[in-house]
Amino acid sequence: MNLKHKLAVLLLLNLFYKPIKAQSDHDLLAYADPRIGTAHSRWFYFTPGAVPFGMAKAAPSTNGSYGNKSGWEAVGYDQRHTSIEGFANFHEFQIGGVVFAPSTGKRQTLAGALEHPETGYRSAFDHKDETATPGYYSVLLKDYGIKAELTATKRVAFHRYTFPKSTEAHILFDIGHQQGESGEVSDARVYLTSDGRIEGYVITRPVYVQKYQPGADVKMYFSAVASKKPLKFGTFNGGEITTGNKSTSGKGAGLYLTFATKEQESITLKAGLSYTSIANARLNLAKEASNLSFDQAKAQALNTWASYLGRIRVTSANKADLTKFYTGLYHALSGRGLASDVNGAYPKNDGGIGQIPLDKNNVPLHNHYNTDAIWGAFWNLTQLWAVAYPEYYSDWVKSQLLVYKDSGWLSDGIANSRYVSGVGTNFVSLAMAAAYNSGIRDFDIKTAYQAALKNELTFQNRPFGAGKPDLDRFLKYGYVNHLDSGSGASERWQFSASHTLEYAFSCYAVGQWAKLLNKTADYQKLTTLSNAWKTILDPATKFIRPKDEHGHFISNFNPKQAWRGFQEGNAWQYTFYVPQNPDALIAAIGKADFNSRLDSIFTVSEKNKFGGGTTLDAFSGLEGLYNHGNQPNLHTSWLFNFSGKPSLTQKWVRKIMDEFYGTEGIHGYGYGQDEDQGQLGAWYVMASMGIFDVKGFTDASPETGLSAPVFNTIRIKGNKKYFSGKDFEIITLNNNSENRYVQSFTLNGNALKAPFMKLKDIQNGGKLVVKLGKEPKDTY
Repeated sequence: MNLKHKLAVLLLLNLFYKPIKAQSDHDLLAYADPRIGTAHSRWFYFTPGAVPFGMAKAAPSTNGSYGNKSGWEAVGYDQRHTSIEGFANFHEFQIGGVVFAPSTGKRQTLAGALEHPETGYRSAFDHKDETATPGYYSVLLKDYGIKAELTATKRVAFHRYTFPKSTEAHILFDIGHQQGESGEVSDARVYLTSDGRIEGYVITRPVYVQKYQPGADVKMYFSAVASKKPLKFGTFNGGEITTGNKSTSGKGAGLYLTFATKEQESITLKAGLSYTSIANARLNLAKEASNLSFDQAKAQALNTWASYLGRIRVTSANKADLTKFYTGLYHALSGRGLASDVNGAYPKNDGGIGQIPLDKNNVPLHNHYNTDAIWGAFWNLTQLWAVAYPEYYSDWVKSQLLVYKDSGWLSDGIANSRYVSGVGTNFVSLAMAAAYNSGIRDFDIKTAYQAALKNELTFQNRPFGAGKPDLDRFLKYGYVNHLDSGSGASERWQFSASHTLEYAFSCYAVGQWAKLLNKTADYQKLTTLSNAWKTILDPATKFIRPKDEHGHFISNFNPKQAWRGFQEGNAWQYTFYVPQNPDALIAAIGKADFNSRLDSIFTVSEKNKFGGGTTLDAFSGLEGLYNHGNQPNLHTSWLFNFSGKPSLTQKWVRKIMDEFYGTEGIHGYGYGQDEDQGQLGAWYVMASMGIFDVKGFTDASPETGLSAPVFNTIRIKGNKKYFSGKDFEIITLNNNSENRYVQSFTLNGNALKAPFMKLKDIQNGGKLVVKLGKEPKDTY
């Protein structure tokens, strides 16, 4: 074969090889099922028409307009419902709105009720006519014979509606109604421009924003274009219709377009979204999607999801385990979304518009994000980010620093940079410390450390939205003194014991950061505060027990009682909340008693499926001994690694994965329990790989605990920007349903004597071989 022929063959091989390689990631999409666990799920949970961490999150709503009295209840899409009221474009914690809805026949402008769908424009649907995958959604609206499809770029929502033949084919832009967790609508406007754009905004007052930053609001803007010119148009306010009108405003504001359609004619909408202005919504549309068709946007979204899911490839003969893994990874990557525009504009804490610095090509140096509180995320999300998505972790830190620079304080949760703590604590400093300690350091370290130290030690003039409202008492007494009654929000007085434990852990994390920065005085002070848990451990009962200001343990103490000294949990659960020093906790309780108590807790909790049983409620397990459906004790099954019984970690972690996690609409993350922005999904991802750090990578030299992986092979792709760029591989030998106990760990050819390895061993690339067997083994 001559050189010319050889080159031709090589070119053909290269052409054929690339699609095969790309397809190897696309196969993972089949295992991520967004509909799992959608019975009693939160507003931001079901958003298939989106890309990872995107702003545009188009999704169907079955009860999104029903309101949200407390700001967090399950509302949006529920797989038990049988009708869809429209397709909302904004889905974030405390943020929701801008509904598009197609219909035919008699024009209706109210959504109608679930119990009586005929009273509005909502339509019946069947799940058999529905497709949901990361990046794409479709459904047949049975009442109208309309196929609705959704996809997105980062900031542009795509809707495609395929109509039957009709002279009365409508698309509604229902802007002025509350959606999901958004809270009351204070103002809205929608209008039709001379060049055919549909534009507008909605301003809402979310419940948590009003609680943590009273008087502040959240603004959402959009600019949409339709692929066809309408035959007629008009506006509406609730049920009041004005034919031929081009603009309306106020609560209930909406606009409609009416078309004449042929059989199976499709009309596509592209909606640029923004949190800063209509002009920037237009710009986002122009930059991201002006030349994209729906099918091109869909292909792009699927490619993006395949790439993100493909950061971690696992193999197994068990489809259910693969489904749990990639569905969990999907939710972990979709729970938080962009809040900044393509030009770097972002909403500020004071309601103004800020500007992220640009590089030489006028591209923003980083992004800004909306985010629920980081409460508990160090036991799932941040570990996952550090291992496989360090560039997002870095972006998240920079995003949080924008709020600090604008308002003077870190904020645990933000909706358009407004304070929405949700739980009244503030773990942003811990998560930033963990990023630095994990080797992610391409942010403003001086400002970040300053912000973190202030978060741990400063209570003067601290706004309620910055969390830790009882920090003064923590610093005064060395613990938060208990009050059985108080004034104002419960976070100010009700959670003395849990706040003591949380502040101690956070102080430890920032103290470890101080150690690396050679800030000795800070390190010593923070480390002393990290031992605050010792002051409220009752030596008689070996329970964490609230104390009053005089140093006396509270009377009438019931360790199963939730809400008295403990937020969303009880003493049974919170007694193990000493992740920064499990060795000391075990010594204080006694190793034998520790193992016996914790093992019995899981034995009893298994009967309740490690949560609230089959009760569909986010808080159904709060008074149990262990509650996997909430954050405070997600680390406890891994504590046996420290108490000489790693086989019990292997036993109970596997049982939790098998029994708490499901693959059905009702049984997904427990039964309707609180999947806060992908945290429970991320826990499964980490645990099923057999790697988990109870300290959340807060140590100066982080390490991860080890357990029995679920999968035969695991490959975590390396990252050249932050680490070595080399892949890390886990091989599980003798992996079957009977062999659930680790017989040996071998890292890069060297036997491990304990079930731990350094985080840098993963980041540097290499191979861990885990040999399994039938019998428990506690020494290696």
